[in-house]
Amino acid sequence: MIVGLDTDVLVNAETLAHPGHVAARTTIHGIIHRGDLIGLAPQVLPEFLHVATDPRRFDPSLDMMAAIARADAWWRAKETVRLMPDERCGQRLLEWMRDHRLGRKRLLDTMLAATYHGHGVSHICTGNAHDYALFKVFTIIPG
Repeated sequence: MIVGLDTDVLVNAETLAHPGHVAARTTIHGIIHRGDLIGLAPQVLPEFLHVATDPRRFDPSLDMMAAIARADAWWRAKETVRLMPDERCGQRLLEWMRDHRLGRKRLLDTMLAATYHGHGVSHICTGNAHDYALFKVFTIIPG
């Protein structure tokens, strides 16, 4: 099974200053230990870099070079399946935005959900279950 990884879990796992660091690492380790793969869409990378390097969020935050190295390690890991958005994902984004009457603050999560769903991902590891529950197509793994 491929488990889609939400940006918040990656941030938690890679940011020592985050209170959810240990829990996120434990959850990801459990997914991999079960023999499942981690699904990553490219849009997770810039969001991770943006959040993990923000000194207003974390003290200490990652510097950009360290954040890039960590993102690259996840992107290239043998346990990672890279899931690219395609035309179907764009169409599903627009449908879900319209059908659920979502606003601009839901664009990134909805595109991520559309990308994962388009690749047959049925499980998402996230700390923001409410962001994905409304689509009614995912099982949430708390991260």
